[in-house]
Amino acid sequence: MAVELKKGQKVNLSKTAVSGEILINLNWSQGTAKKGLFGLVKNQSIDLDLGAFVELNDGTKYVIQALGNSFGSLKSAPYVALDGDDRTGEAAGGENIRVNGRMSANIKRMLVYTFIYEGAANWQQADAIVSIKYTGGDDIIVRMDEYGSAQKMCAIAEIVNAGGSMAVEKLIRFFNGHPEMDSAFGWGFRWTAGRK
Repeated sequence: MAVELKKGQKVNLSKTAVSGEILINLNWSQGTAKKGLFGLVKNQSIDLDLGAFVELNDGTKYVIQALGNSFGSLKSAPYVALDGDDRTGEAAGGENIRVNGRMSANIKRMLVYTFIYEGAANWQQADAIVSIKYTGGDDIIVRMDEYGSAQKMCAIAEIVNAGGSMAVEKLIRFFNGHPEMDSAFGWGFRWTAGRK
């Protein structure tokens, strides 16, 4: 069974989430091949990346994403890790961020986001879905169901430590890039251009 969040809606993960792993999955539709100039086939694929800002209770902050090879760690701080980078949307498992549930009490907050690394900002074509799976509770589904933005970055959900439980809120807010999103949510990172 799954619970689909509406924008602005919050839900608490059950207390049993701290006994196992919290899995945040991004899946999206691969692009379709289209005829280009002179009849050549042009790949219209979109490379979506999943990422997260993570703040621990001691105030230490981390960026978890493939860009810059910041994959994180489950065994040491920040207790959050990105599995890998799906460049096409063809991987059945999509992209996954894992949270060490046993260490979740150390996490103050997380901002889960996705951005279009390559391809036009066509969120409707991407048809992205984020699901949060954890021990002892229903899956939480966050659909990217707003398509009007030409901006390449989207804050999907915020996860906040709420007295031993993790509260998830659907956001779906679009930005031009990391610095703008950072500023909107008050994270205070220093940004430089990067590649993967």
